[in-house]
Amino acid sequence: MSYQKPLLDPTKLGNRAWKLLDGLRDKVVGQSEAIEAIAKILQVYLAGLSPVGRPIGNMLFLGPTGSGKTRTVEALAETLYGDQRAMIKIDCAEFQHSHEIAKLIGSPPGYLGHRETHPILTQEALDQWHNDQMEVSLLLLDEIEKASDALWQLLLGILDRATLTLGDNRRVDLSQTIVFMTSNLGAREMSQYLQKGGIGFRGEEDRDPPEVAHEKIERMAKDATRKRFAPEFMNRIDQVVVFYPLNLEQLKKILDIELGIVHGRILHSTPGHTAFLFHLTDAAKTFLIREGTDKRYGARHLKRAIEKHLVSPLANLVATDQAKQGDLISVDWNEKENCLVFYRDAEDMSIPIHDGPGPRKPANTSRAIVGSAKRA
Repeated sequence: MSYQKPLLDPTKLGNRAWKLLDGLRDKVVGQSEAIEAIAKILQVYLAGLSPVGRPIGNMLFLGPTGSGKTRTVEALAETLYGDQRAMIKIDCAEFQHSHEIAKLIGSPPGYLGHRETHPILTQEALDQWHNDQMEVSLLLLDEIEKASDALWQLLLGILDRATLTLGDNRRVDLSQTIVFMTSNLGAREMSQYLQKGGIGFRGEEDRDPPEVAHEKIERMAKDATRKRFAPEFMNRIDQVVVFYPLNLEQLKKILDIELGIVHGRILHSTPGHTAFLFHLTDAAKTFLIREGTDKRYGARHLKRAIEKHLVSPLANLVATDQAKQGDLISVDWNEKENCLVFYRDAEDMSIPIHDGPGPRKPANTSRAIVGSAKRA
């Protein structure tokens, strides 16, 4: 009797990596390649097979502004530690000159401001969010192409040896760190492509097939990167991920996520615990997407549009007692005035403040208008 060897599946993820993957999918829309790449790097770490003497992973995120590069790292921090601030974020636009590097590592002894300059990249700052379940630090360098030569030299050492020496000669160990870098290189070419053709904002008959458009976007990003970054930098990158422009369906999903966040703010943070619910019609959602997104900036200004056209008017309704405890506010779009209008669809509903919406009591659906937010 012959013995048949069991077939193994090397593509299968462990439970913790799967939970991480699911958590990121709930928070990040349309960038599955980046999410899966992060999950794989974390899987290697959880299995104890991360490279010795190097960071857990060095990842470079490319793509146009507003496509979710920074948001993906924030979502990872929120998934791992429950707070999107659970990372060190360095805006490289603030470090375009060599002398500004002192803000990162502190001034050495004998230099002006030695004791007054507190470094950003310390061991304590990296490790402050660690807990019994996870000991991974997240370091984000935003718009890496704007970094000064001094920062580049520091970064090469971090990416290769996972060590950093501060101005006072203290050593920082980054072997438990995932280093994320973002860049908008190639964004101009991508924007021109989207305006001429591309994906997401044109008519279906003129649009390139998704696989063709993605291939062109990826080529633009990587060509621009090779022209800007030296080979010794690119050789230290474990994963280069291109973020693609968001299409209309993905923008709708992002809007729903952001509206859910606003609901949470109302249910937990409204002064005087005036917990109420709101509902947007499809026309109102289309208005917010139109006001908060475009070809050049993607979804970057969507939050601003929500704050201006939805949150601020809702705050006025609360402050003037037009929105009360247990109300259901319906939000629609007035085509003639090009603004959102607000109605009271129901009142005196049972809404637990901390547990989310509960069973509704019989509602008064008089739809009396209670306010509007006109376009500025």
